[in-house]
Amino acid sequence: MACPYFCPTERLPRALWPHPDRLPLGGGFDGFCRARPAAEFRPGDARLREHCNLGYARGECGDFPPDADSDAVRFGISEEREEIVLVRYVLERDHRPFAHGFLRYHAGSRRLLSAPADPVLQRQAEAYADGYLRSKLRSSS
Repeated sequence: MACPYFCPTERLPRALWPHPDRLPLGGGFDGFCRARPAAEFRPGDARLREHCNLGYARGECGDFPPDADSDAVRFGISEEREEIVLVRYVLERDHRPFAHGFLRYHAGSRRLLSAPADPVLQRQAEAYADGYLRSKLRSSS
């Protein structure tokens, strides 16, 4: 589960993580914190590893809003047909589902077919789906 305020920008080298494929977004990412939209910033390396990529930072990260609706975002692949990958997301609070939905991802263009209202959720879903497709390529070679 990634932090709901973490906007991943680029995949970090696999060697930085003991089990990169097990990470919530299918790998470790560099990125920006959008907990304070007017003051977006890049967290330090320790925060990226301990909170941004893993979620559940309420009370642990000084930038996590105490009144946030969700603590983490969980992703999974529900279906894959031709070039369309159906990505399921679940927003969690206190380790329980808070909200959920599906997003359609086009494998050829590496983009969601319709963007959710939250640009962070969009970017995380794209990163997750891309990681899913990368892992399929690795396992088939």
